[in-house]
Amino acid sequence: MTANSPAPAAATRLGAGRDVPLRRVPAHTSTSIHQLTTADGAKVSGVLRTVPGARTVVTLMHPRQDFTHHVLVPELLALGAAVWTQTTRSPNNDLNLVHEQALLDMAAGQVHLRDAGFDHVITLGHSGGGPLAAFYHQQAGLPPADRIRRTPAGRPVDLAGATMPVPDAALFMAPHLGQGPLLQRVIDPSVTDEADPLSIDPDLDPYDPANGFAEPPRSSAYTAEFVNRYRAAQQARVHRIDQRAHDLAADARAARAAFAAGGDPADRRRSLAPRLLTVHRTDADLRSVDLSLDPNQRPYGSLFGHRPDLINYGLVGFGRLSTPDAWLSTWSAAHSNARFLRCAPGVTGPTLLIELTGDQACFPADARAMFDAVAATDKTHERVPGKHFGGALNSGEPTGAALAADLIRTWLAARFALAT
Repeated sequence: MTANSPAPAAATRLGAGRDVPLRRVPAHTSTSIHQLTTADGAKVSGVLRTVPGARTVVTLMHPRQDFTHHVLVPELLALGAAVWTQTTRSPNNDLNLVHEQALLDMAAGQVHLRDAGFDHVITLGHSGGGPLAAFYHQQAGLPPADRIRRTPAGRPVDLAGATMPVPDAALFMAPHLGQGPLLQRVIDPSVTDEADPLSIDPDLDPYDPANGFAEPPRSSAYTAEFVNRYRAAQQARVHRIDQRAHDLAADARAARAAFAAGGDPADRRRSLAPRLLTVHRTDADLRSVDLSLDPNQRPYGSLFGHRPDLINYGLVGFGRLSTPDAWLSTWSAAHSNARFLRCAPGVTGPTLLIELTGDQACFPADARAMFDAVAATDKTHERVPGKHFGGALNSGEPTGAALAADLIRTWLAARFALAT
């Protein structure tokens, strides 16, 4: 089956599940666990797996998830590369995820690997790890004085004072445009009251048959007029939340400044008081249920499951609870610095971007735009059958992760030393 061919009629189309069969880690793998201190004093941890003779190390990191058992770890070890998986300072909890701080976390790992004596250090950005890696490449490639000095919420961040080694190359598998652009496409714009999870504008309800929704598993059919109006309303809702985040961040800054000026304990308490944003209904991408929009080989449903019309009203979803700082740095499509298209001109080393043809977060137009934006002269865009998390597109087929690993083997072997 080629990347562009339809699924075989007899194949069983699988869902978007995160459970992907793992190959065995090579028996001669050695594993060590490390705790690192970042340039600003935070503690992060990483796991280094090596095979005899490995001189090239591939790093896997995600801003919100623990990649210790990522599906590509055994695949990369089998290729003859060492693998470094690392967490940020708050793994599996994005309540206060600030991407600028995540860069300091990533930098600590990059320094550690250079000090460990590897000849080549290569980033591999999967899903949200893609824009994080692109952000790191961009900032690491700048003179320290030109790096970002403040987060979008106005907090100082000392990227200039951090040692940020530039990676030797960049691999991307199923990267998306960034947490902010992703959220803007999945947020439900029919919410009329941010304090009421059931408030709704029926004219914008994506799961109302009157607007084109069909009961699953039948594909919905939205008109171009509704899609355009819906996406404009999504942008408008994000903008309203942005304004609220800016207001809350300004209030916190004012409290900190007042305490610094006068030392009033009340101002100190006010500066420490949590300001949290609760964002309801964030599983409402029209493309999850209308497979004719940005078509590829994806199954029906969202990254979270087969019934986004129900999941949308539950607890699961992107950006559901965050501080104003985290919202502006991570979830705002307008203000986050960690947007792939914004950062890609700073990716100048050899680059391989692997698109999965059944992806539900990185669509064909996204992949083309990201690839085109990468500044590297040595860059390659490949497509393989698979779903976002690296699973097989259809029952009985190779996993997307295994197919991607085959491409990575060939690409790496042509440029970097691998153990034999």
